[in-house]
Amino acid sequence: MGEKKLGEKRAEKGLSDLIARLTALTDSSDKITVHDIREEIGERSFGPFLIIPAVIEISPIGGIPGVPTAIAIIISLFAVQILFGRKHLWLPQILERQTLDGEKLRKGLGKLSSVSRYCEKIFRPRMKRLTAPPYLQCLAVVVMLLCVSVPPLELIPFASTVPMLAVIMVGVALLMRDGLAAVIAAVMAAGSGYLVYSALAV
Repeated sequence: MGEKKLGEKRAEKGLSDLIARLTALTDSSDKITVHDIREEIGERSFGPFLIIPAVIEISPIGGIPGVPTAIAIIISLFAVQILFGRKHLWLPQILERQTLDGEKLRKGLGKLSSVSRYCEKIFRPRMKRLTAPPYLQCLAVVVMLLCVSVPPLELIPFASTVPMLAVIMVGVALLMRDGLAAVIAAVMAAGSGYLVYSALAV
């Protein structure tokens, strides 16, 4: 029982702890590689591998042409691996060597820090079944569909923020083991799909 409570306590603090560790990483260098970020995240859960790239995309870095699509590809690679049940996520070396501006990443993480503390008051381990197979694979498919919508949205400045917010919610669901967050993520994904369709139909 004690170990179970400890595990749940760690899950509840997972998001703010993750942001703090990545912020410390940006303090150590002006240029951060994708490999550095993956090493810092480690093998804690699938959630951070969805949250961090999506956070980078909605930060000022996401305003650089081509970056949203590149990040969507990275997230898609993770989602495909989740779909097929891999335990250790992998990225090709060409992506791991890509660098990010430490200052811009730090600003993006700073904005998310207060949000993370608020999220930890709302999301907690519950309805865990919805974050495990086969629902886990369904969430992976949702993430892949959200990523597919990103390239055409690059035509509209920062429009790709909408699907990336839904991806972040999926990541939060997996990190916190919160099935309610998974349901919210699915609703956000449906709303994102409608907004994307409306934007591109105009």
